[in-house]
Amino acid sequence: MAEKNFTLVTEFLLMAFTDCPERALPLFLLFLFIYLTTLWGNLGMIILIRVDLRLHTPMYFLLSHLSFMDICYSSVTVPQMMAVLLEHGVALSYTRCAAQFFLFTFFGSIDCYLLALMAYDRYLAVCRPLLYVTIMTQKARLGFVGGAYVAGVFSALVRTVSAFTLSFCGTNEIDFIFCDLPPLLKLTCGDSYTQEVVIIVFAIFVIPACMVVILVSYLLIILAIVRIPSVGGRAKTFSTCASHLTSVSLFFGTLIFMYLRDKSGQSTEKDRVVSVFYTAVIPMLNPLIYSLRNKEVKEALKKALNRARLS
Repeated sequence: MAEKNFTLVTEFLLMAFTDCPERALPLFLLFLFIYLTTLWGNLGMIILIRVDLRLHTPMYFLLSHLSFMDICYSSVTVPQMMAVLLEHGVALSYTRCAAQFFLFTFFGSIDCYLLALMAYDRYLAVCRPLLYVTIMTQKARLGFVGGAYVAGVFSALVRTVSAFTLSFCGTNEIDFIFCDLPPLLKLTCGDSYTQEVVIIVFAIFVIPACMVVILVSYLLIILAIVRIPSVGGRAKTFSTCASHLTSVSLFFGTLIFMYLRDKSGQSTEKDRVVSVFYTAVIPMLNPLIYSLRNKEVKEALKKALNRARLS
């Protein structure tokens, strides 16, 4: 091995999308639009849920926390994407890269837990309607969300410590948009088996475990819907779950593509596009999905807009 490969990396240079400088400005404007839409859309959803009494239900309580997580999740990565495009590459210190990895993992893990909790909430509403009010009390809701935050901290802390006790050497260039696990693992040297096992185990614990909760919940929901005698009743019941199911499919579909597939070879254009999708596009789409496909949210939005016009 050449001597330079033993040089330990003390900072990382993000170089994604810098191979074509002519695309920098259009991509910067696109990311700026996506980020501003994400902020206003999710902030609007949080305010709407707070001011409209009809949305003071467990499902919308969880949705307000999901919107808050989407704002934080997007804010960890998208502004840095724009900086990389403007400056044609950004150097991050070891500590700053670790902090970004921790926050990204923290907010992303909580997103997973909240989506699983929302699936369980829909299961109770459809399959156990008589017990729904007694189970999903305010205390229970706070406990569920608090547990998601604690689990998010634990998951992020373990994965960050495991990832950044690895030795990084050789090139410090990351052909990616932020300090994520797949590009970091390509820079490792020396024995990293133990840390990689820990990282994989926690990835398996978070993503597939949440998916099992979601899949089981929706399997039971579908069985309950099939037993409804009227077509109109089946359609109305399923419509209460359609928004959440769409959001789950987009979020977990892209995560599976990135983390549960073979990562041999260098980062590709496809990897970067998919990473943009789950870090920037999905947080922007969630408010649209829940507002366009949800009758209660649409009615609350119309009411708020009419009140604003009259004032």
